[in-house]
Amino acid sequence: MTVPIIRCLTDKYPEIHLTVLTKKSFLPIFLGMERVTVFTADIHKAHKGFVGLWRLYKALKGLHFDAVADLHNVLRSNVLKRYFALERVPFSQIAKGRREKRALTKAGAKKLEPLKSTHQRYADVFAQLGFPIDLSEAKFLKRKQLSEQVLQVVGKDAKKWIGIAPFAAHEGKMYPLALMKQVIKACNDTEKYKILLFGGGAKEIERLDSISNTFENAINVAGKLSLSEELELISNLDLMLSMDSGNAHMAANYGIPVITLWGVTHPYAGFYPFGQPLENALLADRSKYPLIPTSVYGNKVPKGYEKVMETIRPEEVVEKLFEQLEA
Repeated sequence: MTVPIIRCLTDKYPEIHLTVLTKKSFLPIFLGMERVTVFTADIHKAHKGFVGLWRLYKALKGLHFDAVADLHNVLRSNVLKRYFALERVPFSQIAKGRREKRALTKAGAKKLEPLKSTHQRYADVFAQLGFPIDLSEAKFLKRKQLSEQVLQVVGKDAKKWIGIAPFAAHEGKMYPLALMKQVIKACNDTEKYKILLFGGGAKEIERLDSISNTFENAINVAGKLSLSEELELISNLDLMLSMDSGNAHMAANYGIPVITLWGVTHPYAGFYPFGQPLENALLADRSKYPLIPTSVYGNKVPKGYEKVMETIRPEEVVEKLFEQLEA
């Protein structure tokens, strides 16, 4: 979700250079962005604990930053804040809006109103450092050239490509796989679309393999491509169907139409994919489950709310998919 903000900053302020501090696994997300470099933190070994964070700070200090923008505001970044204060380096942090989010997700009666988007919260951090941006001016990332490795997995044809990422970090925001199979079958039976299945981890790969073996036009790419190669593929999709999850955001960064399915979470919490129309969000039925959203991240499922996703009918998902693909 930081990508549109970074892109907007480098477009508006050609005099600045940004260094992104992140985990090594996320490096491909930022590669190729103009005037952006990546510093990877080894939080499990070299940069683990307070001593490791001091070691990390010393390495960062040597890069002579004019300012630090903390888009995370967690324990590690707060320790780094104290270290940077020793050199009086300007340090701005994201305001996460915890109070508003607690009010939005509380168990009792609530007012369902959209909170400030996380994208805007990121932008506010840079505004505090003297670099305001207008997110309406943000540009999408350019489509990537498909490598031979990717083409060997997905093949070449004239069909439109649908990416489907059926999993999420928490059960409360994952569409039942049996219903997703109905969606995939409807797409498969048209013979017009290639269905590319995204996921990760041994159990997810096993499930996706089963689906791809069932439907002729479905291909499981999970476990077969690196993140760099997955981004190549995502940037060339005609559409992405995803939960409230990372695949939705990665596709949105390339301007790919994204249809998202929402269970116990809700777009109003501020984590909606960048630049996507709200009508592309299919929501669980709040008339039956009025406590939605029950949490920001989908990790809290009240008793009786285990089947909220079933209120999104497969026919509704298919109709939205075909509407977008034929537009």
